[in-house]
Amino acid sequence: MPEDDFVHSRLTHSLEVASVGRSLAKEAGKIILSKNEALRVSGIKYQDFGDVVSAACLAHDLGNPPFGHSGEQSISSFFLNTEGGRFFESMVKPTEWSDLINFEGNAQGFRILTNPNQGGLSLTYSTLATFTKYPLSSASKKVPARQSQHKYGFFNDNFTYFQTIAEELQLKKISETTWLRHPLAFLVEAADDICYSIVDLEDATRLGLISFEQTKNLLAEIIGPKFSEEKLSKIVDLNEKLGVLRAMAIYQLIQEVVTVFVSKEAELLTGDFDHALTDKIPSAPVLEKISSISVEYIYQSRQVLEREVAGYEIIEKLTATFCQAVFTIKNNPKFVSTKNKKIYRVLPDSFKLQLTNDQLSVYENLRVVIDFISGLTDSNASRLYKIISGNIKN
Repeated sequence: MPEDDFVHSRLTHSLEVASVGRSLAKEAGKIILSKNEALRVSGIKYQDFGDVVSAACLAHDLGNPPFGHSGEQSISSFFLNTEGGRFFESMVKPTEWSDLINFEGNAQGFRILTNPNQGGLSLTYSTLATFTKYPLSSASKKVPARQSQHKYGFFNDNFTYFQTIAEELQLKKISETTWLRHPLAFLVEAADDICYSIVDLEDATRLGLISFEQTKNLLAEIIGPKFSEEKLSKIVDLNEKLGVLRAMAIYQLIQEVVTVFVSKEAELLTGDFDHALTDKIPSAPVLEKISSISVEYIYQSRQVLEREVAGYEIIEKLTATFCQAVFTIKNNPKFVSTKNKKIYRVLPDSFKLQLTNDQLSVYENLRVVIDFISGLTDSNASRLYKIISGNIKN
């Protein structure tokens, strides 16, 4: 959110997660191949593990709407808690309504990656399964004890697509709408956990939310014997100090995660292991301390909370405005106002082209609108909100 060049954005975060994910998967792949002659004979190389996980990592936040989790909640809240949103409940199927009132960035990401109307990427089944950290639909009954069921990973209209993937890859089905994770999905999750834990701490230090001493001591706990106060003191620049500490901490976490992943290989395949890998490594207690500090000093800091409050208002307003305009134009053309016509024209041509299909259901039209809104950046969403609200500056 800040404009400081040294603070990470969603793009740099995704690039870092992809880099860490590649390292995790290549190291794990080397060990797995050394123990499995059948895989070696088949021509699979350890780099293949890295390619699949890196691609999935690069896409892992693709479906997140503007303003992160507050944006997710705003889209859901519009349908669940407003008169304008609840108006659509009777016009969609129960499973479709479940999708609308439980908007989920992970499921939106799967939709983007497989939607030909958005330039679907034709990724391999292995990559799509590795991307899907939560292999269940919004209509599924979650089992809280299983890490892979904390959220859901695909909308109900993508159910058949994921089912095809699961059958092809022989993922074990544990209910009518739920499967076991692809084992490599655990590495995607670990790469994300490592990066946001360490990098958020680094960013908070640069922004003055947390002291350098506090950050240094936490990262030194992870680095262990390789940490040298003497060597660190020779570095003058704060950003460079933080960079060195970050790199050493992430390297150590990668080694620990690979060790746990390989040791749990059999349990990962049977589904007996369903936990975050970072919860089972030696550095887990330190990561828990970092998480607690991050919640207190970063995620609940005034500047973040103010941004999230603004995000709720912005996303809910955009969702209401465009859903109403599109529904009226598609279903009650005789009663379309000039305002709704102009709002409709604001949509990019690619979305308007999809909406010209008269065979789309109410749910499918709403999904196109949500695709548009969830694909905006924070700044674009804010600018569009100001325009719709009549706040235009020359």
